Amino acid sequence: MPELPEVEVVRSSLEPLVVGRRITGVELRCASLRRPVDPALPRLLTGRSITATRRRSKYLVLDLDQGPSCILHFGMSGTLIHNPGGLESPARHDHLLFVLDDGAVLSFNDPRRFGLVVMDDYDSCSLFAELGPEPLQADRFTAAYLAGFKTRSRRTIKDVLMDQRVVAGLGNIYVNEILFDCGVRPRRRMPRVSRAECALLVESSRRILTEAIEHRGSTVSDFLDGIGRRGGYQWRHQVYDKVGKPCGHCGSVIKLVSVGGRSSFYCPSCQD
Repeated sequence: MPELPEVEVVRSSLEPLVVGRRITGVELRCASLRRPVDPALPRLLTGRSITATRRRSKYLVLDLDQGPSCILHFGMSGTLIHNPGGLESPARHDHLLFVLDDGAVLSFNDPRRFGLVVMDDYDSCSLFAELGPEPLQADRFTAAYLAGFKTRSRRTIKDVLMDQRVVAGLGNIYVNEILFDCGVRPRRRMPRVSRAECALLVESSRRILTEAIEHRGSTVSDFLDGIGRRGGYQWRHQVYDKVGKPCGHCGSVIKLVSVGGRSSFYCPSCQD
């Protein structure tokens, strides 16, 4: 699933290509996504100009000159690709096509159909109502904020970091990497995470996410940015999807456990 870095990379790669462009047509080829696409969406978008791009958690937002914004989520396998010369024929899983006034086409492709596309006001969107602070928000996602969950939750630290109500945008890839970076095992219960470790986790989150954005995100299976480029941060992963391989720091074998139903990778020597 595209996480915060991947969605930010899509946003930044598309922004110079789509902001200021008018949507001249929309083809809805398949409405059966996680939430059925409103059949009125083509009418609502056609004739509107894209004025800005934003990201909230794992959502991409296209602001328009009139009316509500277009909000997209990529689910497990979605992409939004800018095709500068248009499309001679849509790909098999191109569910939504945005035709721009310069002849380019934005194609929303989602083989597993867990994504969504909705029209809503950014400030009152129900999708954002319960989201926590962004991990890159230095004034909100702080060591004191995270340490506050030591007395409010007995869940594992991994479950807490994965909870979008606690911190918005983190997912399985980067939580595994952050926990390794801080020497904390994913099954450690929140009350046993020290305040000093909370500070490390906050700092590590910002650094790793920033580095991932600089390397265009992680292409673990099929992630592509807005102009069709693969990410490069997967080559810097320390533990994610490396079960049975030696730890790059100590040589111990990376192990796999399930936490909250998600695969969790850790080094038994570097993390406790």
